[in-house]
Amino acid sequence: MKKVFLFIFLCCASLCFGQTLTNPLLPSGADPWSIHKDGFYYYTHTTGRNLTLWKTRSLADLKTAEKKVVWTPPETGPYSKNIWAPELHFIRGKWYLIFAADDGRNRNHRLWVLENESADPLEGTWALKGQIKTPDDKWAIDGSVFEHKGKLYLVWSGWEGDENGEQDIYLCQMENPWTATGQRVKISSPTYAWEVDGNISRPGPDDKSVVLVNEGPQPLQHGNRLFVIFSASGCWTDSYALGMLHIDGDKDLMKASNWTKSPQPVFKAVNVTGTYAAGHNSFFKSPDGTEDWILYHANSEAGQGCGRERSPRVQKFTWTADGMPQFGQPLPTNVTIPVPK
Repeated sequence: MKKVFLFIFLCCASLCFGQTLTNPLLPSGADPWSIHKDGFYYYTHTTGRNLTLWKTRSLADLKTAEKKVVWTPPETGPYSKNIWAPELHFIRGKWYLIFAADDGRNRNHRLWVLENESADPLEGTWALKGQIKTPDDKWAIDGSVFEHKGKLYLVWSGWEGDENGEQDIYLCQMENPWTATGQRVKISSPTYAWEVDGNISRPGPDDKSVVLVNEGPQPLQHGNRLFVIFSASGCWTDSYALGMLHIDGDKDLMKASNWTKSPQPVFKAVNVTGTYAAGHNSFFKSPDGTEDWILYHANSEAGQGCGRERSPRVQKFTWTADGMPQFGQPLPTNVTIPVPK
């Protein structure tokens, strides 16, 4: 009987006082992505070896949530290795998983797409639609598809040519979630001091000693403006931070000069307990649609770089009176946060 009363008390306490969460959401997980649909959060992050989805009614329960490997790559071939930065999208009535992969050599990284017609992305069959052959078919990672004024677009991080040395942010139009069309337009390159920390202590066979980075672009729409939030400087440095591009919604997205880059980072961990190199974010709405949340990864200690120590964290953000996102600073770990409404 005591157990029954305790259970009822805990349930009432949860309803009365509201559920909370603390960061990090999981012990590890880089490049986190989440979408809320039909009462559930669907979550994914880079595992490097497959595509795994989590399903939960509350992000506070992510550690114990149902999870499933929905796709495992072949042992060999152009999309068999280094499965990075998956994103789960629901576009025009179907689910799509967009991810970067290669054949074991970084220089061959390209974007790939899977499709699923099931109402639940953890069910049904994920079918490979093929490579997103971006215009010029150069190195490409961190692809994100979005719709703007009835048209589909792809934004990603890529190389200008065939050699590593700089990652830029590109944009192109899409015929559908797996087919790029037209030309690519470069909308950002690393130029500011906070974007160009890219020293590599032990470069690989395809790398230089310094690589300048703009990566992880994420579209964010608000009012009549479109924003692209991106990660800058090497993920292997503690300088990793978020930058911002924006454009007025009535301007041509495919004209690079219409985009404005903020001269300072908009989200950077500086002297934050348990939070270093915060970046590679995504966005989601609260279940009731009234709150905007940022989901990102960070390290718990300085100097941990791009390894498995990166873990997913969330926090709510707001908007200024003139319609600009106000992210604030990454939160310290173990700060209690009310769950999204």
